[in-house]
Amino acid sequence: MENKMKIEIWSDVMCPFCYIGKRNFESALKQFTDKNHVEVEWKSFQLDPSIPEVANESYQDYLIKHKGMSAEQVAGMLDNVTQSAKKVGLEYNLDKAIMVNSLHAHKLIQFAKSKDLGDAAEERLFLAFFTEGKNIADLETLTQLGKEIGLEESEIQTAFIDDQYAYFVKQDIQEAQQVGVGGVPFFVLDRKFAVSGAQPAEAFLETLNKAFSEWRKLNPVTKLEVTQGQSCDTDGVCK
Repeated sequence: MENKMKIEIWSDVMCPFCYIGKRNFESALKQFTDKNHVEVEWKSFQLDPSIPEVANESYQDYLIKHKGMSAEQVAGMLDNVTQSAKKVGLEYNLDKAIMVNSLHAHKLIQFAKSKDLGDAAEERLFLAFFTEGKNIADLETLTQLGKEIGLEESEIQTAFIDDQYAYFVKQDIQEAQQVGVGGVPFFVLDRKFAVSGAQPAEAFLETLNKAFSEWRKLNPVTKLEVTQGQSCDTDGVCK
């Protein structure tokens, strides 16, 4: 298996800048010439673990009540976020957003990671929360979202029943504290460089190039001196 530079992304699926940051990072990754030599892992983070699983507040009401902001301030902030999202091709319908605890959603992400579908799970849950107004604490809804990204329905229940996935979520959050994550999104490259927040694609690309350059010095490409002889190639041609 090829040794790759690791990129870890701490994120909460209820964080509007995490979805925007994901798009900017993806844009940078498309321009990054060594993108095939990096491995991306999504890490769980909960901005507010105290939010109940049963919805009782809108996004706007939640911010007014828990963040001490006026209705006018909240309306202006949500409009600014919506416009920022639009600039990267995302449609935010924050008036439809259902404020619920994100723990079950993170359990699903952790399970999806075990099937190499972590990025697909993040993407689907972001869309569900910010655009479609789906309840991401509802197990039936999460099961349907899991099926849409290719997970088997019978296996999805494992994410909610097996305590190890809740443990993985808590482990990620504890690790975030050790790394120094003060907010999300937070991108860590090779445990040496970090990008905090939904930075422009150019900032991500600059850090990608810097981190990979350092990583490559310690992980050089192996070049073999080959003595040729009769052999069969990958197309099955023997000569």
